[in-house]
Amino acid sequence: MADHEIVIAGFGGQGLLFAGKVLAYAGLLEGRELSWLPSYGPEMRGGTANCNVILSDTPVGSPIVQHPNVLVVMNAPSLDKYEPLVAPGGKIFVDSTLVTRKVERTDVDVFYVPATQMAADRGMHDLANMVLLGTVLRETGCVGEETIDEALRHVIPARKAHLFDANKAAIEAGKGYVSAA
Repeated sequence: MADHEIVIAGFGGQGLLFAGKVLAYAGLLEGRELSWLPSYGPEMRGGTANCNVILSDTPVGSPIVQHPNVLVVMNAPSLDKYEPLVAPGGKIFVDSTLVTRKVERTDVDVFYVPATQMAADRGMHDLANMVLLGTVLRETGCVGEETIDEALRHVIPARKAHLFDANKAAIEAGKGYVSAA
């Protein structure tokens, strides 16, 4: 399995750190070497937030991702900041509901997913992060599908356990999304 150096970025409150934690926990369940490094501004909800996730078959030397091969962005400032840093041949996943500009790079694969709109259309307003995660899982194979359910069960807090099915449905919506372009 290939190494995946992932940056998930956007505004605080969009569930970016949670999505990263789900990926990291799935990697843990698979016995992968991993790192999960959250970062957010002092404002938290509404401020900038991102997390670095590294999934590897060899020991991780540093938790900091300098040149991600997977970038997930949920706001325009994050696309502006991280697009130039993506490794050539990498994959960029854009919430096209919230980010209207197109990726300028031609040496990366780009996936425009209207995740916020898809989540809203399904009554899952706070789960655009999981819609995007579903597309990431389909396109990268960074973790096995069989471990996502177990990772979700461990990462969703007990007081929110009733949201497991909604999270799973959002991931499946993202896996099933096919761009019209």
